[in-house]
Amino acid sequence: MVTQTRWANEGSEKSRWLIERFRRLSADGHDLGGEARFMDTLMPRHATILDAGCGTGRVAAFLARCGHHVVGVDADPELIEAARADHPELDVRVGNLVGLAEVLGATAPFDGAVVVGNVMPYLAPDTETEVLGAIAAHLKADAPIVVGFGAAFGYAVTDFDAHAAAAGLSVEQRFSTWDLRPWRPESEFTVTVLRTPAGLLSPEWTVQ
Repeated sequence: MVTQTRWANEGSEKSRWLIERFRRLSADGHDLGGEARFMDTLMPRHATILDAGCGTGRVAAFLARCGHHVVGVDADPELIEAARADHPELDVRVGNLVGLAEVLGATAPFDGAVVVGNVMPYLAPDTETEVLGAIAAHLKADAPIVVGFGAAFGYAVTDFDAHAAAAGLSVEQRFSTWDLRPWRPESEFTVTVLRTPAGLLSPEWTVQ
């Protein structure tokens, strides 16, 4: 049985708030593409990208407009419904990231993954390493995983690093913003580029 995520504990009102917030920001002309531009610079043209915790699909949609093939997965059906309504061209799927293999099936390995929008702090307790490992299992060797989350959510960077290491991932780069400002321990936000091993992934993370 999959443990309920911290996000689900917030209730459907939080989902509706998020949907309305990003629709309003988009309508007002705000720049919502920072995460996607960051990811785009790391990827070859026409890459395959997994958007883990895709929410309303704003990052996936931007990457798709850049020519990438993106599959988005999110455990919140309301957010996926909004993503499908706002971006009908996207391949977005409902599913808990702990059960990522069931959601993606026999999908070919991706060139990279994004885990942004404070996804990590909202996971079910004690599933962080499992989720990172599941994401890594669906990526090619030497692939980037871009992760962003804020300090206000109580998820310590040291804990994140430990979870990543336990999943067989290495920290390659770290910034405090999507426009590459330096990260410091007191930074309010953390942007990390993880990297899957250059060789074959360890057997426990290999998709069967």
